[in-house]
Amino acid sequence: MAETGEEETASAEASGFSDLSDSELVEFLDLEDAKEPTVPPSKAGPSSELPEKDDKPVSLQPRKNGLDVSSPMERFQLKYLYVTDLCAQNWCELQVVYGKELPAFSTPEKAAVLDTGASIHLAKELELHDLVTVPITTKEDAWAVKFLNILSMVPTLQSEGRIREFPVFGEVEGVFLVGVIDELHYTAKGELELTELKTRRRPVLPLPAQKKKDYFQVSLYKYIFDAMVQGKVIPASLIHHTKLCLDTPLGPSVLRHARQGGFSVKSLSDLMELVFLSLTLSDLPAIDTLKLEYVHQETAAVLGTEIVAFDEKEVKSQVQHYVAYWMGRRAPQGVDVEEAWKCRTCDYVDICEWRRGRGVLSSSLEPKAKKLK
Repeated sequence: MAETGEEETASAEASGFSDLSDSELVEFLDLEDAKEPTVPPSKAGPSSELPEKDDKPVSLQPRKNGLDVSSPMERFQLKYLYVTDLCAQNWCELQVVYGKELPAFSTPEKAAVLDTGASIHLAKELELHDLVTVPITTKEDAWAVKFLNILSMVPTLQSEGRIREFPVFGEVEGVFLVGVIDELHYTAKGELELTELKTRRRPVLPLPAQKKKDYFQVSLYKYIFDAMVQGKVIPASLIHHTKLCLDTPLGPSVLRHARQGGFSVKSLSDLMELVFLSLTLSDLPAIDTLKLEYVHQETAAVLGTEIVAFDEKEVKSQVQHYVAYWMGRRAPQGVDVEEAWKCRTCDYVDICEWRRGRGVLSSSLEPKAKKLK
């Protein structure tokens, strides 16, 4: 179906879904700052150079000695994914891939939109509690702060009935996922409700294509959170995927913050044990209700709310499909012809092989079996 003028304007706001959501932006920046240094590639190739927008398609599949490298997880040096990485695939999978390959292509306008959304989330969080800045220098410090947040939030939810920015993590279909739930609170009926705040640059509700992505996001949050409180997320899985060094001494700022919270710990191992005990012994229930709240960025007016029905079978099916790309079991896919209007506001429209091939990916992007030794 052709896009109307109003839909076209709205799609401009809805584009850029390879970006993190407002809540996970801060989480992402904290963990990026604490990343261990990686070995730079010996020589920049087509996938690591930033091409000019010269209307030439760009190959997304780097090769080594004429052979395709392994999975995208290995190629992009990813230990885990964010929930919104999978959700962004629902909008356009190729946009996600190009975003990983060519992050400098992202426009300043989109960064400004994210900053505004993050500011609104911060204001909401400050309504419930003060924020404390804890300097971190290692990935272990970053995860320690995450664990300390969980340890403080679990009893707060039980006693006061409402928390914001709750970290979630767990292994789903072989990939480790990390995310941040906007808000958890108990309703008047005593049910646990998840509310996801979505900020809008224009005072209109999103298109169905964006709502579809948002439905999947909150459903995936529930899937992970429920597994955490039901004891299905285990320390061994976290350690395997994140490659954390449990015996690494925590930084002085983190230790000081832990002591102020009443926790006498020295290493991440101590904190991890406390976190998993807290989650499994807290009697926190599974999430009963999923709600989306759309808010206008400029006026903070609520534009509308939606209750999302949770379908576990559908969530698992979608995750399996999206994870198959990251595990190298299939090539990335672009949008269907019916949703080609999304391309109008995409940063990568001039170099997209899917668009150039009119819905057919070039052979350079197709996964191939590795050569046997």
